[in-house]
Amino acid sequence: MRTFWANGYESTSTRDLCEALGLDRSSVYNAFTNKRELFKRALTRYMAATTADQLRILDDHELPAIERIRALFAKILQTEAENRRDGYGLGCLTVNTTMELAGRDPEIALMLDRDTEYRVVNLSAVIGSGQRDGSIGSTRDPAELARFVNAVIAGIRVAAQGGAADATLEAIAATALDALA
Repeated sequence: MRTFWANGYESTSTRDLCEALGLDRSSVYNAFTNKRELFKRALTRYMAATTADQLRILDDHELPAIERIRALFAKILQTEAENRRDGYGLGCLTVNTTMELAGRDPEIALMLDRDTEYRVVNLSAVIGSGQRDGSIGSTRDPAELARFVNAVIAGIRVAAQGGAADATLEAIAATALDALA
C-alpha cells in the first residue's frame, strides 16, 4: 500500500512491489493475480483505515460538532507533516488515485466514489448536528458543506504534495473552519 501511495499506480513497478512485499515475482502474481488486483486491495485497505480514523474523530460526541471537524483537520495536518519526504508530502492515496486513474478506470472510480460518499454522509451528519447545536453557523445545506470540507481536505493533501509549508496548510484549514462558523 505504501509503495503505491508513494509512487502512484503507473510508476510502481513489479520489482518495487516484490521488494516491498519481500516476495519474488511469481509469488506476487500467485497471491494477487496481477498488479491491478494488488492495487485494488491496497486502495481498499487504505480507504478503510483512513475513513475509520476520520470517523473515530467525527463520532466523538463529547465534543461540539465544530470541534470534531477542527480535530479532523488537525489529524489531516498531522498526517501530512508525518509523511513528508524532502519537504513534500505523500498526499492521500485516494486523492492521488483520483487524479491518476479515476478518469480512465470506471471500477476504480466507483470505489473512490463510494468512499467519498460515505465520508460526505458522515461529515454531513456532523455538520447538521453543529447547525442544530449552534457550533456551526453556516446555513448552507449540510451535504454541500460536507462536500466543501472534503474538497478542502483533498486540497490540503495536494498542496502538501506540492511542498506547501505547514503554516500554509494550517491557514487553509483555518479558513475552512471560518467558513463553517
